[in-house]
Amino acid sequence: MSFDAQQNLPASTERKDLVSAARTDLVAFEEFMLSVLDQWGLPTDNIIVSAGDRHVLLKNTPDILGELDATQLARSPYISKMILAGAAGLFDAALSYLWDETITQLRDRVADFDVAYFFDLAEADPARRATLQTREDLSKINDAALLDAAKKIQLISDVAHQQLTHINYMRNHASAAHPNVEKLTGLKLADWLQTCIREVMQLKTRPVVAEIGRLLHNVKAAGLAEAELKNAATFFSGLPQDQANNLGNGLFGIYTPPTADPHVLDNVRLLWPELWPFVSEDTRRELGVKLARFRANADKDRADRAKELLELVDGAAYLPESDRLVEIQEALDDLMRAHQAPLNNFYEEPPVARRLRDVVGRHGEVPALLTAPYVATLVNVFLTNGHGPAWNAEPYYIELIKRFDGPQAAYALRSFAFTSIIPKLGLALPQAKWVELVELVAPKLTEREDRVLLECVRTFTGSPDRLRKDTKIAAQLKVWREARGF
Repeated sequence: MSFDAQQNLPASTERKDLVSAARTDLVAFEEFMLSVLDQWGLPTDNIIVSAGDRHVLLKNTPDILGELDATQLARSPYISKMILAGAAGLFDAALSYLWDETITQLRDRVADFDVAYFFDLAEADPARRATLQTREDLSKINDAALLDAAKKIQLISDVAHQQLTHINYMRNHASAAHPNVEKLTGLKLADWLQTCIREVMQLKTRPVVAEIGRLLHNVKAAGLAEAELKNAATFFSGLPQDQANNLGNGLFGIYTPPTADPHVLDNVRLLWPELWPFVSEDTRRELGVKLARFRANADKDRADRAKELLELVDGAAYLPESDRLVEIQEALDDLMRAHQAPLNNFYEEPPVARRLRDVVGRHGEVPALLTAPYVATLVNVFLTNGHGPAWNAEPYYIELIKRFDGPQAAYALRSFAFTSIIPKLGLALPQAKWVELVELVAPKLTEREDRVLLECVRTFTGSPDRLRKDTKIAAQLKVWREARGF
Protein backbone atom coordinates (compact mmCIF):
# COMPACT_ATOMS: atom_id res chain seq x y z
CA MET A 1 0.00 0.00 0.00
CA SER A 2 1.36 3.46 -0.91
CA PHE A 3 1.05 6.50 1.33
CA ASP A 4 1.06 10.26 0.95
CA ALA A 5 4.51 11.29 2.05
CA GLN A 6 3.50 14.24 4.20
CA GLN A 7 0.35 12.91 5.85
CA ASN A 8 1.11 9.20 6.35
CA LEU A 9 -2.40 8.42 5.10
CA PRO A 10 -3.38 6.06 2.27
CA ALA A 11 -2.98 7.63 -1.17
CA SER A 12 -6.12 9.12 -2.73
CA THR A 13 -7.06 6.18 -5.00
CA GLU A 14 -6.48 3.63 -2.29
CA ARG A 15 -8.49 5.70 0.20
CA LYS A 16 -11.48 5.58 -2.14
CA ASP A 17 -11.05 1.81 -2.56
CA LEU A 18 -10.89 1.37 1.20
CA VAL A 19 -14.02 3.48 1.76
CA SER A 20 -15.91 1.61 -0.96
CA ALA A 21 -14.90 -1.72 0.52
CA ALA A 22 -15.79 -0.46 3.97
CA ARG A 23 -19.30 0.43 2.82
CA THR A 24 -19.90 -3.17 1.69
CA ASP A 25 -18.56 -4.44 4.99
CA LEU A 26 -20.70 -1.97 6.94
CA VAL A 27 -23.88 -3.24 5.30
CA ALA A 28 -22.95 -6.85 6.10
CA PHE A 29 -22.02 -5.94 9.67
CA GLU A 30 -25.26 -3.99 10.13
CA GLU A 31 -27.41 -6.88 8.90
CA PHE A 32 -25.55 -9.38 11.11
CA MET A 33 -25.77 -7.30 14.30
CA LEU A 34 -29.42 -6.36 13.79
CA SER A 35 -30.29 -10.05 13.38
CA VAL A 36 -28.45 -10.81 16.63
CA LEU A 37 -30.34 -8.08 18.47
CA ASP A 38 -33.60 -9.32 17.02
CA GLN A 39 -32.87 -12.89 18.16
CA TRP A 40 -32.17 -11.60 21.66
CA GLY A 41 -35.50 -9.76 21.70
CA LEU A 42 -33.97 -6.28 21.72
CA PRO A 43 -35.19 -3.26 19.68
CA THR A 44 -33.67 -2.87 16.21
CA ASP A 45 -35.46 0.25 14.87
CA ASN A 46 -33.53 3.54 14.87
CA ILE A 47 -30.58 2.03 16.77
CA ILE A 48 -27.86 2.70 14.21
CA VAL A 49 -27.68 5.14 11.32
CA SER A 50 -27.80 3.96 7.74
CA ALA A 51 -24.77 2.57 5.96
CA GLY A 52 -25.04 5.46 3.49
CA ASP A 53 -24.61 8.06 6.23
CA ARG A 54 -21.67 6.14 7.65
CA HIS A 55 -20.14 6.04 4.18
CA VAL A 56 -20.42 9.85 3.95
CA LEU A 57 -18.54 10.20 7.25
CA LEU A 58 -15.80 7.75 6.28
CA LYS A 59 -15.47 9.22 2.78
CA ASN A 60 -14.79 12.73 4.17
CA THR A 61 -12.70 11.76 7.18
CA PRO A 62 -9.32 11.01 5.48
CA ASP A 63 -9.08 14.47 3.88
CA ILE A 64 -10.05 16.15 7.15
CA LEU A 65 -7.49 14.15 9.14
CA GLY A 66 -4.93 15.16 6.52
CA GLU A 67 -4.87 18.59 8.17
CA LEU A 68 -3.10 17.04 11.19
CA ASP A 69 0.51 15.86 11.20
CA ALA A 70 1.59 12.42 12.40
CA THR A 71 2.36 13.64 15.92
CA GLN A 72 -1.05 15.27 16.32
CA LEU A 73 -2.80 12.17 15.00
CA ALA A 74 -0.89 9.89 17.37
CA ARG A 75 -2.05 11.85 20.44
CA SER A 76 -5.75 11.93 19.52
CA PRO A 77 -7.23 8.71 20.95
CA TYR A 78 -10.79 9.99 21.11
CA ILE A 79 -10.71 10.69 17.36
CA SER A 80 -10.05 6.97 16.87
CA LYS A 81 -13.00 6.15 19.12
CA MET A 82 -15.15 8.66 17.23
CA ILE A 83 -14.39 7.04 13.87
CA LEU A 84 -14.98 3.52 15.20
CA ALA A 85 -18.28 4.57 16.79
CA GLY A 86 -19.30 6.33 13.59
CA ALA A 87 -18.39 3.32 11.47
CA ALA A 88 -20.57 1.16 13.72
CA GLY A 89 -23.48 3.54 13.16
CA LEU A 90 -23.45 5.02 16.66
CA PHE A 91 -23.24 8.68 15.68
CA ASP A 92 -24.41 9.90 19.10
CA ALA A 93 -21.45 8.13 20.72
CA ALA A 94 -19.15 9.44 17.97
CA LEU A 95 -20.15 13.03 18.80
CA SER A 96 -19.39 12.44 22.49
CA TYR A 97 -15.93 11.14 21.64
CA LEU A 98 -15.25 14.09 19.33
CA TRP A 99 -16.18 16.51 22.09
CA ASP A 100 -14.00 14.64 24.61
CA GLU A 101 -11.01 15.07 22.29
CA THR A 102 -11.78 18.74 21.69
CA ILE A 103 -12.10 19.62 25.38
CA THR A 104 -9.02 17.60 26.33
CA GLN A 105 -6.91 19.41 23.75
CA LEU A 106 -8.36 22.82 24.64
CA ARG A 107 -7.39 22.22 28.27
CA ASP A 108 -3.87 21.38 27.09
CA ARG A 109 -3.68 24.68 25.18
CA VAL A 110 -4.84 26.58 28.28
CA ALA A 111 -2.26 24.83 30.45
CA ASP A 112 0.50 25.62 27.92
CA PHE A 113 -0.46 29.32 28.06
CA ASP A 114 -0.98 30.27 31.73
CA VAL A 115 -3.39 28.23 33.81
CA ALA A 116 -3.43 30.67 36.75
CA TYR A 117 -4.35 33.60 34.47
CA PHE A 118 -7.06 31.47 32.90
CA PHE A 119 -8.57 30.58 36.29
CA ASP A 120 -8.57 34.25 37.31
CA LEU A 121 -10.83 34.98 34.33
CA ALA A 122 -12.91 31.79 34.39
CA GLU A 123 -13.91 31.83 38.07
CA ALA A 124 -15.01 35.06 39.75
CA ASP A 125 -15.84 33.49 43.13
CA PRO A 126 -12.69 33.78 45.32
CA ALA A 127 -13.63 30.70 47.35
CA ARG A 128 -13.96 28.56 44.22
CA ARG A 129 -10.89 30.19 42.66
CA ALA A 130 -8.81 29.06 45.63
CA THR A 131 -9.51 25.41 44.68
CA LEU A 132 -8.25 25.91 41.11
CA GLN A 133 -4.48 25.67 40.81
CA THR A 134 -3.22 23.05 38.33
CA ARG A 135 -3.89 21.59 34.87
CA GLU A 136 -5.93 18.82 36.53
CA ASP A 137 -8.25 21.43 38.07
CA LEU A 138 -9.36 22.52 34.60
CA SER A 139 -11.80 19.59 34.69
CA LYS A 140 -13.68 21.46 37.45
CA ILE A 141 -14.60 24.17 34.93
CA ASN A 142 -17.69 23.18 32.93
CA ASP A 143 -17.33 23.08 29.16
CA ALA A 144 -19.40 26.22 28.51
CA ALA A 145 -17.33 28.23 31.03
CA LEU A 146 -14.12 26.81 29.52
CA LEU A 147 -15.13 28.04 26.07
CA ASP A 148 -16.18 31.45 27.44
CA ALA A 149 -12.88 31.98 29.25
CA ALA A 150 -10.85 30.74 26.26
CA LYS A 151 -12.63 33.33 24.13
CA LYS A 152 -12.16 35.97 26.79
CA ILE A 153 -8.37 35.68 26.61
CA GLN A 154 -8.67 35.28 22.81
CA LEU A 155 -7.12 31.84 22.89
CA ILE A 156 -9.98 31.01 20.51
CA SER A 157 -11.65 33.53 18.20
CA ASP A 158 -15.23 34.81 18.51
CA VAL A 159 -16.23 32.76 15.45
CA ALA A 160 -14.59 29.63 16.86
CA HIS A 161 -16.39 30.19 20.16
CA GLN A 162 -19.75 30.36 18.41
CA GLN A 163 -19.05 27.22 16.36
CA LEU A 164 -17.76 25.24 19.34
CA THR A 165 -20.66 26.40 21.50
CA HIS A 166 -23.03 24.97 18.90
CA ILE A 167 -21.17 21.64 18.88
CA ASN A 168 -21.28 21.60 22.69
CA TYR A 169 -25.02 22.26 22.55
CA MET A 170 -25.49 19.36 20.14
CA ARG A 171 -23.28 17.18 22.32
CA ASN A 172 -25.56 17.95 25.27
CA HIS A 173 -28.78 17.35 23.35
CA ALA A 174 -27.99 14.94 20.52
CA SER A 175 -25.13 12.72 21.69
CA ALA A 176 -24.81 9.59 23.82
CA ALA A 177 -24.04 11.87 26.79
CA HIS A 178 -27.79 12.11 27.45
CA PRO A 179 -30.95 10.37 26.22
CA ASN A 180 -32.11 11.99 22.97
CA VAL A 181 -34.14 11.58 19.82
CA GLU A 182 -32.11 13.91 17.63
CA LYS A 183 -30.84 12.76 14.22
CA LEU A 184 -27.19 13.21 13.28
CA THR A 185 -25.74 12.85 9.77
CA GLY A 186 -22.36 11.81 8.48
CA LEU A 187 -21.87 15.18 6.82
CA LYS A 188 -22.56 17.04 10.08
CA LEU A 189 -20.12 14.86 12.02
CA ALA A 190 -17.44 15.35 9.37
CA ASP A 191 -18.00 19.12 9.42
CA TRP A 192 -17.79 19.24 13.22
CA LEU A 193 -14.61 17.16 13.16
CA GLN A 194 -13.04 19.68 10.78
CA THR A 195 -14.15 22.60 12.98
CA CYS A 196 -12.64 21.04 16.10
CA ILE A 197 -9.38 20.29 14.28
CA ARG A 198 -9.02 23.78 12.83
CA GLU A 199 -10.17 25.80 15.84
CA VAL A 200 -8.61 23.78 18.68
CA MET A 201 -6.23 21.04 17.59
CA GLN A 202 -4.34 23.37 15.24
CA LEU A 203 -4.62 26.34 17.59
CA LYS A 204 -1.90 28.96 17.26
CA THR A 205 -1.52 31.62 19.94
CA ARG A 206 -2.27 35.13 18.69
CA PRO A 207 0.58 37.68 19.03
CA VAL A 208 -1.19 39.84 21.63
CA VAL A 209 -2.08 36.78 23.71
CA ALA A 210 1.53 35.57 23.50
CA GLU A 211 2.74 39.03 24.60
CA ILE A 212 0.49 38.95 27.66
CA GLY A 213 1.67 35.41 28.44
CA ARG A 214 5.33 36.48 28.34
CA LEU A 215 4.64 39.47 30.58
CA LEU A 216 2.84 37.37 33.19
CA HIS A 217 5.65 34.82 33.13
CA ASN A 218 8.31 37.52 33.62
CA VAL A 219 6.35 39.19 36.43
CA LYS A 220 6.20 35.91 38.35
CA ALA A 221 9.72 34.70 37.51
CA ALA A 222 11.95 37.36 39.09
CA GLY A 223 12.20 40.96 40.25
CA LEU A 224 12.42 43.35 37.30
CA ALA A 225 14.02 46.76 37.18
CA GLU A 226 11.66 49.73 36.91
CA ALA A 227 13.05 50.54 33.46
CA GLU A 228 12.32 46.99 32.28
CA LEU A 229 8.75 47.18 33.54
CA LYS A 230 8.20 50.61 31.97
CA ASN A 231 9.43 49.21 28.68
CA ALA A 232 7.18 46.14 29.04
CA ALA A 233 4.20 48.43 29.66
CA THR A 234 4.62 50.24 26.34
CA PHE A 235 2.30 47.77 24.61
CA PHE A 236 -0.60 48.54 26.99
CA SER A 237 -1.82 51.44 24.85
CA GLY A 238 -2.22 49.15 21.86
CA LEU A 239 -4.18 46.44 23.66
CA PRO A 240 -7.77 45.80 22.57
CA GLN A 241 -10.17 46.74 25.35
CA ASP A 242 -11.01 43.17 26.32
CA GLN A 243 -7.34 42.21 26.53
CA ALA A 244 -6.53 45.22 28.72
CA ASN A 245 -9.39 44.14 31.00
CA ASN A 246 -8.11 40.57 31.05
CA LEU A 247 -4.59 41.65 31.92
CA GLY A 248 -6.01 43.81 34.71
CA ASN A 249 -7.76 40.77 36.16
CA GLY A 250 -4.60 38.72 35.69
CA LEU A 251 -2.32 41.15 37.56
CA PHE A 252 -4.98 41.51 40.27
CA GLY A 253 -5.01 37.71 40.62
CA ILE A 254 -1.22 37.57 40.87
CA TYR A 255 -1.06 40.31 43.52
CA THR A 256 -3.78 39.30 45.98
CA PRO A 257 -2.77 35.79 47.19
CA PRO A 258 -1.07 35.93 50.62
CA THR A 259 1.59 33.55 49.27
CA ALA A 260 2.71 35.95 46.51
CA ASP A 261 6.48 36.50 46.57
CA PRO A 262 7.77 40.01 47.38
CA HIS A 263 9.29 40.43 43.91
CA VAL A 264 5.89 39.65 42.35
CA LEU A 265 4.23 42.33 44.48
CA ASP A 266 6.89 44.86 43.50
CA ASN A 267 6.52 44.07 39.80
CA VAL A 268 2.73 44.41 39.87
CA ARG A 269 2.82 47.65 41.87
CA LEU A 270 5.02 49.20 39.17
CA LEU A 271 2.87 47.93 36.28
CA TRP A 272 -0.54 48.65 37.80
CA PRO A 273 -0.62 52.46 37.37
CA GLU A 274 0.56 52.03 33.77
CA LEU A 275 -2.27 49.62 32.93
CA TRP A 276 -5.08 51.28 34.90
CA PRO A 277 -5.93 54.02 32.34
CA PHE A 278 -6.72 51.31 29.79
CA VAL A 279 -8.96 49.20 32.05
CA SER A 280 -12.70 49.68 31.41
CA GLU A 281 -15.19 50.99 33.95
CA ASP A 282 -16.95 47.63 34.10
CA THR A 283 -13.73 45.80 34.93
CA ARG A 284 -12.80 48.38 37.55
CA ARG A 285 -16.17 47.79 39.20
CA GLU A 286 -15.61 44.02 39.01
CA LEU A 287 -12.38 44.45 40.97
CA GLY A 288 -14.35 46.32 43.64
CA VAL A 289 -16.78 43.40 43.75
CA LYS A 290 -13.88 40.98 44.26
CA LEU A 291 -12.70 43.04 47.21
CA ALA A 292 -16.16 42.79 48.76
CA ARG A 293 -16.18 39.04 48.25
CA PHE A 294 -12.80 38.69 49.94
CA ARG A 295 -14.26 40.49 52.93
CA ALA A 296 -17.40 38.35 52.88
CA ASN A 297 -15.22 35.22 52.93
CA ALA A 298 -13.25 36.63 55.89
CA ASP A 299 -10.14 36.61 53.71
CA LYS A 300 -8.51 39.65 55.27
CA ASP A 301 -5.10 39.25 53.61
CA ARG A 302 -6.56 39.18 50.10
CA ALA A 303 -8.96 42.01 50.90
CA ASP A 304 -6.08 44.18 52.15
CA ARG A 305 -4.04 43.42 49.03
CA ALA A 306 -6.99 44.25 46.76
CA LYS A 307 -7.55 47.54 48.56
CA GLU A 308 -3.87 48.40 48.14
CA LEU A 309 -4.15 48.13 44.37
CA LEU A 310 -7.29 50.25 44.20
CA GLU A 311 -5.77 52.91 46.45
CA LEU A 312 -2.57 52.88 44.39
CA VAL A 313 -4.55 54.31 41.45
CA ASP A 314 -6.98 56.47 43.47
CA GLY A 315 -9.71 53.90 42.85
CA ALA A 316 -11.78 54.61 45.95
CA ALA A 317 -14.85 55.08 43.75
CA TYR A 318 -14.73 51.36 42.97
CA LEU A 319 -14.80 50.14 46.56
CA PRO A 320 -18.03 48.18 47.32
CA GLU A 321 -21.20 49.93 48.46
CA SER A 322 -22.14 47.27 51.00
CA ASP A 323 -21.93 43.59 51.78
CA ARG A 324 -25.29 43.14 50.06
CA LEU A 325 -23.48 43.57 46.79
CA VAL A 326 -21.73 40.27 47.52
CA GLU A 327 -25.01 38.45 48.10
CA ILE A 328 -26.41 39.62 44.78
CA GLN A 329 -23.21 38.81 42.85
CA GLU A 330 -23.06 35.32 44.33
CA ALA A 331 -26.70 34.73 43.41
CA LEU A 332 -25.97 35.90 39.84
CA ASP A 333 -22.97 33.57 39.58
CA ASP A 334 -24.97 30.64 40.95
CA LEU A 335 -27.83 31.37 38.54
CA MET A 336 -25.53 31.36 35.49
CA ARG A 337 -23.86 28.19 36.77
CA ALA A 338 -27.26 26.50 37.06
CA HIS A 339 -28.36 27.83 33.67
CA GLN A 340 -25.26 26.46 31.93
CA ALA A 341 -25.49 23.03 33.54
CA PRO A 342 -25.78 20.40 30.77
CA LEU A 343 -28.31 18.47 32.86
CA ASN A 344 -31.19 19.49 35.13
CA ASN A 345 -30.96 23.25 34.57
CA PHE A 346 -34.80 23.30 34.59
CA TYR A 347 -34.68 22.02 38.18
CA GLU A 348 -31.63 23.95 39.40
CA GLU A 349 -32.58 27.41 38.15
CA PRO A 350 -35.84 28.04 40.12
CA PRO A 351 -34.42 28.00 43.69
CA VAL A 352 -31.52 30.26 42.69
CA ALA A 353 -33.89 32.61 40.83
CA ARG A 354 -36.10 32.77 43.92
CA ARG A 355 -33.06 33.57 46.10
CA LEU A 356 -32.06 36.40 43.73
CA ARG A 357 -35.64 37.74 43.79
CA ASP A 358 -35.65 37.70 47.60
CA VAL A 359 -32.28 39.46 47.92
CA VAL A 360 -33.23 42.20 45.47
CA GLY A 361 -36.75 42.57 46.86
CA ARG A 362 -35.71 42.67 50.48
CA HIS A 363 -33.11 45.41 49.99
CA GLY A 364 -34.60 47.51 47.22
CA GLU A 365 -32.45 48.79 44.40
CA VAL A 366 -29.54 46.86 42.96
CA PRO A 367 -26.25 48.73 43.57
CA ALA A 368 -25.12 50.69 40.51
CA LEU A 369 -21.89 48.67 40.60
CA LEU A 370 -23.91 45.60 39.56
CA THR A 371 -26.27 47.13 36.99
CA ALA A 372 -24.52 45.63 33.96
CA PRO A 373 -23.95 42.05 35.27
CA TYR A 374 -27.41 42.01 36.91
CA VAL A 375 -29.20 42.96 33.70
CA ALA A 376 -26.99 40.78 31.49
CA THR A 377 -27.61 37.71 33.66
CA LEU A 378 -31.38 38.20 33.80
CA VAL A 379 -31.60 38.75 30.04
CA ASN A 380 -29.41 35.70 29.45
CA VAL A 381 -31.55 33.31 31.51
CA PHE A 382 -34.84 34.84 30.29
CA LEU A 383 -33.85 34.15 26.68
CA THR A 384 -33.52 30.43 27.66
CA ASN A 385 -30.76 28.01 26.64
CA GLY A 386 -32.35 27.64 23.22
CA HIS A 387 -33.84 24.25 24.07
CA GLY A 388 -36.77 25.34 26.20
CA PRO A 389 -37.75 27.76 28.99
CA ALA A 390 -37.22 26.86 32.66
CA TRP A 391 -40.94 27.12 33.41
CA ASN A 392 -40.70 27.28 37.21
CA ALA A 393 -37.97 29.94 37.07
CA GLU A 394 -39.44 32.14 34.35
CA PRO A 395 -42.02 33.85 36.65
CA TYR A 396 -39.13 35.08 38.82
CA TYR A 397 -37.28 36.39 35.77
CA ILE A 398 -40.35 38.28 34.56
CA GLU A 399 -40.94 39.68 38.05
CA LEU A 400 -37.35 40.93 38.32
CA ILE A 401 -37.37 42.39 34.80
CA LYS A 402 -40.58 44.25 35.64
CA ARG A 403 -38.72 45.80 38.57
CA PHE A 404 -36.04 47.28 36.33
CA ASP A 405 -35.57 51.01 36.74
CA GLY A 406 -34.82 53.29 33.79
CA PRO A 407 -31.04 52.69 33.59
CA GLN A 408 -31.49 48.94 33.97
CA ALA A 409 -34.13 48.89 31.23
CA ALA A 410 -31.76 50.90 29.00
CA TYR A 411 -29.09 48.23 29.49
CA ALA A 412 -31.60 45.48 28.70
CA LEU A 413 -32.68 47.22 25.49
CA ARG A 414 -29.04 47.24 24.35
CA SER A 415 -28.26 43.70 25.47
CA PHE A 416 -28.40 42.51 21.85
CA ALA A 417 -24.80 43.79 21.69
CA PHE A 418 -23.60 41.99 24.86
CA THR A 419 -21.02 39.30 24.07
CA SER A 420 -22.86 36.83 26.32
CA ILE A 421 -26.17 37.42 24.50
CA ILE A 422 -25.11 37.60 20.82
CA PRO A 423 -24.74 33.80 20.30
CA LYS A 424 -28.21 33.13 21.71
CA LEU A 425 -29.98 35.55 19.38
CA GLY A 426 -29.14 33.32 16.44
CA LEU A 427 -31.49 30.64 17.81
CA ALA A 428 -35.25 30.51 17.20
CA LEU A 429 -36.54 30.35 20.78
CA PRO A 430 -34.32 33.17 22.14
CA GLN A 431 -35.39 35.29 19.16
CA ALA A 432 -39.03 34.90 20.20
CA LYS A 433 -38.15 35.64 23.84
CA TRP A 434 -36.25 38.76 22.72
CA VAL A 435 -39.45 40.25 21.31
CA GLU A 436 -41.15 39.56 24.64
CA LEU A 437 -38.25 41.15 26.56
CA VAL A 438 -38.42 44.36 24.51
CA GLU A 439 -42.09 44.78 25.36
CA LEU A 440 -41.44 44.13 29.07
CA VAL A 441 -38.86 46.94 29.31
CA ALA A 442 -40.52 49.38 26.89
CA PRO A 443 -42.74 51.14 29.51
CA LYS A 444 -39.67 51.91 31.63
CA LEU A 445 -37.76 53.76 28.92
CA THR A 446 -38.26 57.49 29.48
CA GLU A 447 -35.04 58.99 28.11
CA ARG A 448 -35.35 60.31 24.56
CA GLU A 449 -32.32 58.34 23.30
CA ASP A 450 -33.83 55.14 24.73
CA ARG A 451 -37.21 55.75 23.09
CA VAL A 452 -35.55 56.46 19.74
CA LEU A 453 -33.56 53.21 19.96
CA LEU A 454 -36.68 51.32 21.05
CA GLU A 455 -38.47 52.41 17.88
CA CYS A 456 -35.48 51.33 15.77
CA VAL A 457 -35.44 47.93 17.45
CA ARG A 458 -39.19 47.46 17.02
CA THR A 459 -39.13 48.35 13.33
CA PHE A 460 -35.98 46.37 12.49
CA THR A 461 -36.93 43.73 9.92
CA GLY A 462 -33.98 41.36 10.35
CA SER A 463 -33.35 38.77 13.06
CA PRO A 464 -32.25 40.21 16.45
CA ASP A 465 -28.72 38.77 16.15
CA ARG A 466 -28.14 41.32 13.35
CA LEU A 467 -29.38 44.38 15.28
CA ARG A 468 -25.87 45.45 16.24
CA LYS A 469 -24.86 45.47 12.56
CA ASP A 470 -27.51 47.98 11.52
CA THR A 471 -25.71 51.28 10.80
CA LYS A 472 -28.22 53.53 12.57
CA ILE A 473 -28.52 51.30 15.62
CA ALA A 474 -24.74 50.82 15.86
CA ALA A 475 -24.23 54.60 15.83
CA GLN A 476 -26.73 55.12 18.66
CA LEU A 477 -25.11 52.31 20.62
CA LYS A 478 -21.68 53.90 20.23
CA VAL A 479 -22.90 57.29 21.51
CA TRP A 480 -24.55 55.64 24.53
CA ARG A 481 -21.39 53.69 25.39
CA GLU A 482 -19.09 56.69 25.02
CA ALA A 483 -21.30 58.77 27.30
CA ARG A 484 -20.81 56.14 30.01
CA GLY A 485 -17.10 55.59 29.49
CA PHE A 486 -17.34 52.08 28.02
